[in-house]
Amino acid sequence: MREAPRSEHYSYTVYREPETVSSFDEKRFGGPIGEIVAATQARVITNFIGRVQGRRILDVGTGTGRAALVLAGGGGIVTAVDASEEMLDEARARAEARSVAVAFQVGDAHALKFSDRSFDVVVSLRVLMHTPGWKQALGEMCRVADQLVIFDYPSRLSFAALQAGARTLMSRLGVRTEAYRVFSRADIARELAANGYRVRSTHRLFVLPIALHKTIGSRRFTTAIERVLDHLGLLRVFGSPVTLVAERCASS
Repeated sequence: MREAPRSEHYSYTVYREPETVSSFDEKRFGGPIGEIVAATQARVITNFIGRVQGRRILDVGTGTGRAALVLAGGGGIVTAVDASEEMLDEARARAEARSVAVAFQVGDAHALKFSDRSFDVVVSLRVLMHTPGWKQALGEMCRVADQLVIFDYPSRLSFAALQAGARTLMSRLGVRTEAYRVFSRADIARELAANGYRVRSTHRLFVLPIALHKTIGSRRFTTAIERVLDHLGLLRVFGSPVTLVAERCASS
């Protein structure tokens, strides 16, 4: 069977739909749990980068520009790319409303139109789990980064693996769904090493599924139960999604 063109993959088609664009941030960052996720994400990536002011930063798969706006607001010189012009329109409107300067461009994570080591830092959130060619996309991020690459992924040792498996089965049965992938720590480390990078630090968000926390909808419950699970040592093993910062090896 002939493989469908990459442009027909859901990661391209779904994020061009007006309904997806208009509901994107509310679904992911709305409500008390969404606020925790957004605030944690912003804190983690800025802590990983360290000094943001004046650094050249690329946000790959920027979507509505949430990470790009945080980093540009901190003084970064930010370029942000996405394959969806519709998502970029929303991101541009948000940047204008906040009087934040970001260079938004249409771009494909599999073939970034930048020269080697063009940016000090490359950031990419919620991309590798969806993109059809994750190794190629990660290789491109490593190629255009001079110092750091920061990205996240759902862990294979987490509840996300159950949802990912269910969605993959549904997709094979012809159901329209976002059949994302999960990753092992070894998968990620191996591919980073192949591109001249090594993991410097990681952060894990929750042990319990984000969907469960959102269903309960209690900031107090989420904070309390996740603190207990962390004290039991479960977060460092089963926590997901994992956000990591990788640094270029001195010999690369």
